[in-house]
Amino acid sequence: MAMKSDVQLNAQGLACPMPIVRTKKVMNDLVDGQVLEVQATDKGSKADLAAWSKKMGHQFIGTIEEGDVFYHYIRKCNPEKAEATEKSFEQTIANGELEGRTGIVLDVREAAEFAFGHVPGAKSIPFGELEGRLNELDASQEIYVICRTGTRSDMAAQMLADKGFAKVFNVLPGMGEWNSEIEKEVN
Repeated sequence: MAMKSDVQLNAQGLACPMPIVRTKKVMNDLVDGQVLEVQATDKGSKADLAAWSKKMGHQFIGTIEEGDVFYHYIRKCNPEKAEATEKSFEQTIANGELEGRTGIVLDVREAAEFAFGHVPGAKSIPFGELEGRLNELDASQEIYVICRTGTRSDMAAQMLADKGFAKVFNVLPGMGEWNSEIEKEVN
């Protein structure tokens, strides 16, 4: 079950450190937010790529194992840019305050991120698809917009408000610090 990614890298048959060397080279050509799929057969690649991603400030989304092949998913991030982005949408709610609320939990992360763990019952509409899928949302309900860090959800909440949705809340700090129950689409 392959997940959606922007770029694929075949590192099958390569041993450490080559999957990381090739990943680094490809990541340099990606823009922030794009997802890289690294296909590897080296059993150590999961720990290696997860540690490398964290060290470099990228998001290691997760790994799917199919037969002898590991499919690793990494989102390119610029940590300085992410920290500098001002959270400007005024209506916010803390992660812990979401429990027990009625309304729609709208997850605007990419499908791969959503599949590896999301708020139970959340609706997935990646931020890049949101404007074209507004008809899937009920403007009369409260909408709690969530992403990994609060940055994409901030932009999505602002977009919804600009389109006439009045009951919109940005969930902070987002899935990156979510400590409650999650659902997964993959094991």
